[in-house]
Amino acid sequence: MTLSVTHSEATARPAHAQLALWVGAGVYALLLISGNRLLNDPDTLWQITVGQWIIDHRAVPEVDVYSFTMRGAPWISTQWLAQVAYAGAYAIAGWTGPVVLAASAIALAFALLARALSRQLRDSTTLVFVVAAFLLCLPHLLARPHVLAFPILVAWMAGLIDAADRKEAPPIAMVLLLALWANLHGGFVFGLFFIAPAALDALVNAEPHARRALALRWAAFAALALAASCCTPYGWNALLASQKILSLGEALPLIVEWKAADFQGLGPFEICLLMAIGFALFHGVRLPPVRILMLLGLLHMALAQGRAAEILALVGPLVLASPLARQSNGEPTQTAGGARALLTAAVVLALCMATFASAPILSFAPNLRGTPVAAVTELKKLNLTRVLNDYDFGGYLISAGVAPFIDGRTELYGEKFFVDHNAASGLMEPDNLFRLLKDYQIEATLLRTQSAATKLLDHVDGWQKVYADDIATIHLRKAGVRHAVEPAVDSAAH
Repeated sequence: MTLSVTHSEATARPAHAQLALWVGAGVYALLLISGNRLLNDPDTLWQITVGQWIIDHRAVPEVDVYSFTMRGAPWISTQWLAQVAYAGAYAIAGWTGPVVLAASAIALAFALLARALSRQLRDSTTLVFVVAAFLLCLPHLLARPHVLAFPILVAWMAGLIDAADRKEAPPIAMVLLLALWANLHGGFVFGLFFIAPAALDALVNAEPHARRALALRWAAFAALALAASCCTPYGWNALLASQKILSLGEALPLIVEWKAADFQGLGPFEICLLMAIGFALFHGVRLPPVRILMLLGLLHMALAQGRAAEILALVGPLVLASPLARQSNGEPTQTAGGARALLTAAVVLALCMATFASAPILSFAPNLRGTPVAAVTELKKLNLTRVLNDYDFGGYLISAGVAPFIDGRTELYGEKFFVDHNAASGLMEPDNLFRLLKDYQIEATLLRTQSAATKLLDHVDGWQKVYADDIATIHLRKAGVRHAVEPAVDSAAH
């Protein structure tokens, strides 16, 4: 059976030639219209807070200045540049700023993906890959630092894979992408790691007599990339910070975005995976051994950690494009550079004008539905400094100027601290709750109203409920408070 996945003509129609532009414009417009969805994660609040701190102090954090449990402990922000960008955008345009910034980065990433794929695949095939990638990324399309790194992820991977396809080493200038990536998000470590399989792919397919020189060029590129990744305010500590996150052990599966894939309900990941398997079986897709290893590695990451699904979505199609194109013996698309540049400029200008025109109409604000806004307002009236909070409330507490017990910076707190807190709040180990209350001299608790720990404190002497709503409950330590009397013995039962 013959695959029909590439262009059969050397010159495509203008609409086809500009597929990447239309993809980028469409994704941007869709995200702008549904912009509040990008603000669904309360972590955006503390990311902006950290970014504003960096702007105000003209320095990057070296120690924790937010929590009361880890204050002064070593902590670095490998996302500092993204945080500054979000804080700057927020200062200029309110919540419209982070929405437009995140939407622009995501749209650029999908435009770059479409551009890389359409060079070898038919437009229809490219669109299938792009739509599948968008669906897989959708749960993580949020105004957080990782989406600002999406365009670099796509450009970097496309460059590595293109070099492997040409049986050459990547251009040295590409290391500048990694330097930028290292300042935006800790995911740059994956970009470094991917150099090895890309180099292996190039070497396996190269002529035997050319392999030695090619290996040296790839090694030189890898060394420069490693050096570029250290071009951050933290130097090589940025690499160590990423390793620290990955070594959190038992803590990672307890965090929603790090959980393994769950197929109990039919979702985008399972649908895309089943369709990909069906496509491969129906068309008899054949991949070179190294590309199979690449794809299996990406799939393993996505199955093991939910947040890695976006990497599979954006990198997987790039891995597949060239083998699919070779199976169909098609020709790549050729486009007129001048006309393309003019059209791109016109569309970008139109999008900018539409953004400014719609700004007064579209109202953006974070989704605070599950955030303890009212409870924190009451908490601040108590003027307390040692409050045991729910993990999910930590980011909002930072943005509200309240020192949290714990927040989303899990690498700061460490595996044991996080696991102990989780066991305490969920009463998997009730003794942990009372130990934390005692050891940290907790004055009050701010926990989810439906949590097991909250229900228990309702009946524990010495703790008084002073506020409760559907989201959060505050218990205040107060000597003399009694909730129950010793139950009477029913002598008639004996």
